Amino acid sequence: MALLIILFCILLLVALVSWAKVNPFLAFIIVSVIAGLLLGIPMDKLTHSIQKGLGSTLGDITIVIILGAMMGKLVATSGAAQKIAEVLVNLFGVKHVQWALVVVGFIVGIPLFYNTGFVLMVPLIFSVVYKYKLPAVYIGLPMLSALSVTHGFLPPHPSPTALVGMFHANMGTTLIYGLILAVPAIILAGPVFASTLKNIPSTPLETFRAEEIPADKLPGGFNSFLTALLPVILLISSALYLNINHSGGGFHKFIIFLGDASIVMLISIIVVTFTLGTAQGISMKKVGTIYVDAVKDISPILLIIAGSGIFKGVLDDSGVTKQIADLFQNLHVQPLLLGWILAAIIRISLGSATVAGLTAAGIMSTMVLHDHSINPNLMVLAIGAGSLAFSHVNDGGFWMFKEYFNLSIKDTIKSWSVMESIVSVVGIIGVLIINVIIK
Repeated sequence: MALLIILFCILLLVALVSWAKVNPFLAFIIVSVIAGLLLGIPMDKLTHSIQKGLGSTLGDITIVIILGAMMGKLVATSGAAQKIAEVLVNLFGVKHVQWALVVVGFIVGIPLFYNTGFVLMVPLIFSVVYKYKLPAVYIGLPMLSALSVTHGFLPPHPSPTALVGMFHANMGTTLIYGLILAVPAIILAGPVFASTLKNIPSTPLETFRAEEIPADKLPGGFNSFLTALLPVILLISSALYLNINHSGGGFHKFIIFLGDASIVMLISIIVVTFTLGTAQGISMKKVGTIYVDAVKDISPILLIIAGSGIFKGVLDDSGVTKQIADLFQNLHVQPLLLGWILAAIIRISLGSATVAGLTAAGIMSTMVLHDHSINPNLMVLAIGAGSLAFSHVNDGGFWMFKEYFNLSIKDTIKSWSVMESIVSVVGIIGVLIINVIIK
């Protein structure tokens, strides 16, 4: 009976978000209240479950997500993203410009949130398309595949960051595994797949051609690369050190402190404020405005994460997540594959990668926390991969790609939807391979 209630609640969530167009945060609250009542949580305790679920979810990740959004916004606004693109295009040459854009998408996609990265990077794609008269989808899709992979696999993006907290995973280790998976996923879903799309007709709209910042106003190449990659450098460095050195002394504790994701993002935002802010002639007042705009951009995502935390809290307090975990264990389904399947089903139904990842994680969390044979870092990536599966007409990213590239729905499915599915499948295959290797 409990499983039927959960299925009903997930279908209700799908209907509210996709059919009734209810705000996802409000939909999560409504569904969570209904789920709590149907699962037998006393009415006088249900509000406590809601508040606890929201607080425990946001408490672990809010600093990382907000500071990451601020940093990404300044990286783009200062011209650092444009400089990175110019350096790599010059390095790779026109013949291999597609690969240059892949690297740009990957580097810039690490600090930039997906929607922001899409809007800010697509004009760079179009400038290359117009300048060298190249097929738009063939050139642009590989860069967007890189943005998609970083969004689904790598902290400090909202969904993987939230999943790290929910599964008590290690941020640095998850990032290392995510980078390992990212390379084949981007190559296969990007340049390899895009080579079959040269004949898709696409005339990008003039509306989406952005004004470029003059070359003499751009930050330096070294500054741009180092600043954009700083969170990754700090997280990976601390994770590698802690995995090698287990001394437990004062310096070891200091590295643990520095390697905490919140401290990493705090250090990064302080550095970027000067290197890409005041050092480039941007006043502190203007930098502050950029940061405020970044928080406005990310607030809807934070609300979605909060809503998923409420749903998870209600499921936890009802005891149903343990029942689900026990059931799936009895079915002998590989847990990592199961997490991927759940996330993929919810993603295809709802359209939102973030909602899909967090909802699947709420269902899988009890199993992961009680079964120590399941690697929590790989579960983050398995669910992240599943949350990217087959983007279609109920996903905002689908329509952004269609409208920006001026494509038919059929051609958008042939290009965008298939690309997202390749990323998802390659991701889970990579997760299962790593799981075998590290055991």
